[in-house]
Amino acid sequence: LQGAGAALVMPLAMAILSGAFGREERARALGIFSGITGCALIIGPAIGGFITEHLGWRWIFWINLPIGLVAIALVMARLRESFGAPAPLDVIGLMLVALAALALVWGLLRGNSVGWASAEVTGALIAGVALAVVFVLWEMRAASPMVPMRLFAAKPFASGMAASVLFYAAMYGVLFLLPQFLQIALGFDAFGAGLRLVPWTATLFVTAPIAGAAVNRFGERTLVVTGLLMQAIGVGWISEIVSPAVSYSALVAPLVLAGVGVSMAMPAAQNAVLSAVAVSEMGKASGIFNMGRFLGGMFGIAALVASFSANGAADSSGHFSSGFVAAMSLAATLSLAGAVAGLFLPTRRRVVATTATPQDA
Repeated sequence: LQGAGAALVMPLAMAILSGAFGREERARALGIFSGITGCALIIGPAIGGFITEHLGWRWIFWINLPIGLVAIALVMARLRESFGAPAPLDVIGLMLVALAALALVWGLLRGNSVGWASAEVTGALIAGVALAVVFVLWEMRAASPMVPMRLFAAKPFASGMAASVLFYAAMYGVLFLLPQFLQIALGFDAFGAGLRLVPWTATLFVTAPIAGAAVNRFGERTLVVTGLLMQAIGVGWISEIVSPAVSYSALVAPLVLAGVGVSMAMPAAQNAVLSAVAVSEMGKASGIFNMGRFLGGMFGIAALVASFSANGAADSSGHFSSGFVAAMSLAATLSLAGAVAGLFLPTRRRVVATTATPQDA
């Protein structure tokens, strides 16, 4: 139910925001949106760690109730109703993509425990790939597709989506394992580990609004490629220095570098995807972007956990560090692949203020 609720809210939030602003203002608005999201990333781990340490982990779910009630009140009071074009629900497409994701993640998570050559894992991975292919074929012929494949013919949309899936895979994978490294290998408690994520997560709150405003000046490609190269360098740097004896202070600089990088890339990629479609299709484009975001995050966590399990274990700080090194190396590779995908974003010509008429512009 939580997942279904989030799946309803996130795409609509981006679509409403994007539709409320013109092309030249949209990137700045999305940057502020990413900054607010970054604020949640800042306070979430720290508050979650405090609650877990003092009240128990079950209490972290209760915090969603007052937040939800406040959000409902604000929506009822401030948000005007709007409707898209009527279309039937693509139930078959929904089932195909859900089953494909389940099969692929199942295979990734079970590989180390039952063997990568086992019938269970190979069967799950083959089934996942096959279902994904069937999903694409179905979407190409469906009367009202959940994911219109024609959108991927636009280079900004396809490149922005590819870069986003890859950098979210790296980011969510690191976000899953890094707090555990701080607790198991370096010995911090849950609250202390959450606080020590701030040099990384706080960069999103600070950098994303600035990056959103800079999109119109430098273009999406420059920010996406530069940002993901910074993330790759930062995460790769961590993989090179991490050990049970590493001091937390040695991790601060690479965490800031990686955080600033992904904070630059995030609003630029969002803007590239949403600006590639008509206003009437921003709802679907936002839904596709968020589906790619969470599927990328899901696969990133599964892949990094698989890499961790193949090279280490959680039974000691030394074994955990060995697995963490391998996982961070994979995260750096995913970030680098995202930068390569960003190279295919088209170059935006900088708009120079002149006395030209609207027709000339």
